[in-house]
Amino acid sequence: MNRSWILIGMMGAGKSSVGRALAELTERTFVDTDLILQQRLGRPINQIFQIYGEQAFRDHETSVIRALEPSPSVLSTGGGIVLREENWTEFRRLGLTIFLDAKIETLIRRLTVSKKKRPLLQVENWELQTENILASRLEMYRRADLTVNVDDIDLTNGAERVLAAIRQYESDADSSSER
Repeated sequence: MNRSWILIGMMGAGKSSVGRALAELTERTFVDTDLILQQRLGRPINQIFQIYGEQAFRDHETSVIRALEPSPSVLSTGGGIVLREENWTEFRRLGLTIFLDAKIETLIRRLTVSKKKRPLLQVENWELQTENILASRLEMYRRADLTVNVDDIDLTNGAERVLAAIRQYESDADSSSER
């Protein structure tokens, strides 16, 4: 099937890590919107935020997904990509959306050890900021075609769990279209 598998969710949920492992497991191409943005603008994400601001970053993010075509790929997205309705239109055009769902405790634990600088978390009480961001986005994340819990799993298990959920979803879709 030539549709993309689009991973959405909070920073720290594992979209890039699980996405790479899933692409490798299924021999699909791995695409990361943050990496495309960094290549396009020649700067790391945190600098793009600092120099241009969040609004410009979101504009570029939308431009990136508009330029993509449906393909047998695993697409890792930025955590805030769900904030714009037009991005959901692009998601539907591109493929299947999968919300990597993790509890706040899991996210904070992962973000504590992450080497990535998260622009929206460059504040004194970043843990509370993370909770607030999750609370404000959760309803949008839940619009995904599939939700896969990624608490307490490693990369391989995460990729296998996502793949099992996709296969179940596709099997259910095939069954309902035969009726």
